[in-house]
Amino acid sequence: MLHIYDSKARALRAFVPRVPHQVGMYVCGMTVYDRCHIGHARVMVVFDMVVRYLQANDFAVNYVRNITDIDDKIIARAAENRESIQALTERFISLMHDDAAALGCQPPTAEPRATEHVGSMVAMIEALIERGHAYRAANGDVYFDVSTFERYGQLSNRALDDLRAGARVAVDEAKDDPLDFVLWKAPKPGDPSWDAPFGEGRPGWHIECSAMSTQLLGASFDIHGGGQDLQFPHHENEIAQSECATGHPYVNYWMHNGFVRINEEKMSKSLGNFFSVAEVMARYHPEVIRLFVLNSHYRSPLNYSDANLDAARASLTRWYQAVADAPVLEGVTPDAALMARFHTVMDDDFNTPQALAVVFEGISEWHKRHEPAVLAAVQAIGAVLNLGQRPPAEFLRWAPPTEGLSDALIEQKIAERNAARQRKDFAESDRLRDELAAAGVVLEDKAGQTTWRRG
Repeated sequence: MLHIYDSKARALRAFVPRVPHQVGMYVCGMTVYDRCHIGHARVMVVFDMVVRYLQANDFAVNYVRNITDIDDKIIARAAENRESIQALTERFISLMHDDAAALGCQPPTAEPRATEHVGSMVAMIEALIERGHAYRAANGDVYFDVSTFERYGQLSNRALDDLRAGARVAVDEAKDDPLDFVLWKAPKPGDPSWDAPFGEGRPGWHIECSAMSTQLLGASFDIHGGGQDLQFPHHENEIAQSECATGHPYVNYWMHNGFVRINEEKMSKSLGNFFSVAEVMARYHPEVIRLFVLNSHYRSPLNYSDANLDAARASLTRWYQAVADAPVLEGVTPDAALMARFHTVMDDDFNTPQALAVVFEGISEWHKRHEPAVLAAVQAIGAVLNLGQRPPAEFLRWAPPTEGLSDALIEQKIAERNAARQRKDFAESDRLRDELAAAGVVLEDKAGQTTWRRG
């Protein structure tokens, strides 16, 4: 039985969906003012893996991942670029979709944009005001009154008094309590705004996810995911405003993936120490990045380095070489023992490092015994993780776009080498082989045929 580590309970819990064989899952998506970085790639890949494993276990998954397309950073970046907010967000949404597809992530069931759901946000804020959980301040902003929700701090395991002791309130701050958070922002000159019963303005960040998740998945749903950095205050605030507005428990299981770290610091745009997905894909095949992400447990820190990416590339090369040398596996029943071990480790909170260990143990067994059922199990596991499923030559012959010999030139030099071998000019044959090897091309002569891959 699948067990998930629930961040709120701080424990592994048996996964029992609200509706048998159906899962409602919401994941906080991107704020689209820049390219996605490797931290975003981790979120996309991790929760794509979760969805795929649930689907492989016969769950129908309603996967919702939002897009924040109105935000202070978006407004500032559009002004800096002297372009409209819509032009900015549309460009980065398109690039985000390109990155996700390259990483092998299937699209969410729904991908709501904040600007398309302002009406539901206004309705939720109205409900909070009517129930005494929110108030309109003198500056025109609407705030959630944290003191009205006694369970505030349970997700992040923080006490109100401790939070309050560390808070500071600016002299001109309009809110009643340092912990109160904004639901609705009064308009500023030049900012986009919407009409609302409590005054013109635009939604705050936290209300977006509560309104969109409950509108698309219901007042209560199964899984809410996101990065560890969102646990407080974003997800804490989501719980407070959602449960106060609906009167129902909000989420059954909270899942948070760990940070991506570089030089012992969290990778983030605000710290300026991030690598965009596009930058990394210019040097590594996208599937290498996917394996790199899944080779660490989703809750653990993920250490970004060329060495770790090179190790992932070497592992995938071994995988694809095994598949390239294999007979047709169609109709072969996967090895039952390997499949059972895969499900055992994945049922333990999606333990992908152990699942990959099963894969590479299977590849070792294949090389020893050449039993088709073993390699069929490797490929069946790969199908769930969406790894090792491409034509082998596509991966083995991949090169960075700006590096290496072209495929056509490699094929030409192989043809020249074969011609030299036929006329017994072995010096020329060896010279061509060495030239290709120096360019990172590995030749393999088998049964009178020459195949190649990039080293």
